[in-house]
Amino acid sequence: MTPEAPARPGPALLTKAGGMLIALLATVATAVLELFLTPLHVGRVPVCVAVLLALVANYGISWFAVETVGRRWAVAPPWALWTAIMFFAAGVRTTEGDYLVFGEDLVALVMILVGSLAFAIFAYRVILRGPTVTKL
Repeated sequence: MTPEAPARPGPALLTKAGGMLIALLATVATAVLELFLTPLHVGRVPVCVAVLLALVANYGISWFAVETVGRRWAVAPPWALWTAIMFFAAGVRTTEGDYLVFGEDLVALVMILVGSLAFAIFAYRVILRGPTVTKL
């Protein structure tokens, strides 16, 4: 019998790095979109589409990151980046002196809570699922 040639790690590593890069780019894109959608109103009624987008997008980004990288820790970089963007938006004033997210904007505050909970719920479910072997 002839021994089998070992698998080349190059493409798998490139796929994992590319998957993480796509997850991080999607995180930035959806975080900015969520921030732009928080002040959306129909008349005097706030439209909470940013909250729904934060829930669905962040859960989907978490799933994508874990599936492409194949490790449970892959949920952490998008979660940290999204949280950093939200902290930056809440703590930095524009040139006009306005905050992007301020304490009286209930939609933005709920969006931050729900968006972070989406990452947390996915991470919790992945931890409960236990170790899995993903082959790429």
